[in-house]
Amino acid sequence: MQHQRQRPSFPPVEEAGPDGLLMTGGSLAPDWMLEAYRRGIFAMPIRVDRRRMLAWISPDPRGILEFDGLHVSRRLGRRLARGEFQFTVDRAFAAVVEGCAAPRRDDVGDDVWLTLSMQNAYQSLHELGYAHSVEVWQDGMLVGGLFGVAIGGLFAGESMFYRVADASKAALAAIVPYLERRGYTLFDVQWTNAHTRRLGAIDIPRSEYQERLAEAIKLPISFRSHEMPAQ
Repeated sequence: MQHQRQRPSFPPVEEAGPDGLLMTGGSLAPDWMLEAYRRGIFAMPIRVDRRRMLAWISPDPRGILEFDGLHVSRRLGRRLARGEFQFTVDRAFAAVVEGCAAPRRDDVGDDVWLTLSMQNAYQSLHELGYAHSVEVWQDGMLVGGLFGVAIGGLFAGESMFYRVADASKAALAAIVPYLERRGYTLFDVQWTNAHTRRLGAIDIPRSEYQERLAEAIKLPISFRSHEMPAQ
């Protein structure tokens, strides 16, 4: 007998706890992931009693980056003007995700969010045309990048990495005008922190995010383009 796969089912986002936790369980299958994004929810592995569980999060407030709010430092601006970095779109998605998943200095043990299961989930979304990457190159080497999920006029930035100074910031400086030119209206960064706030990220109430999300996902926008991101 075949078992029917569980269909995506989420509580209203208003039921999330103070830390944004809405529910645990479910699946990382594409239908779950896409339904979550359309509802203002994202997946995040958490640890409970030393056991890793799949959690679904909808924080309040919500972090976003307004397209006219990106802060590019003078140093980065000079490096971009000199053409020190080269950019591509969706050229090396798996390598970008792998770079983002690499342990960082502030990671504790193996407690990283971009687990192998999460990496595979984003790879599936990439193959379906929903997850995308911007690669940053220098002398033919991949030195940084970022990836995220695009639905309509929403781009949900998931993670970025660098192997040389400023490379992840350069990826952000490239993708923001790229998305703006294509008509995107909402750049989600989930939570803000000191680093993302220095780049221009802000917090907005979840209720406002949900309203903007509902309008954004209706837009008939395609991410894919032969056009390269511009600084």
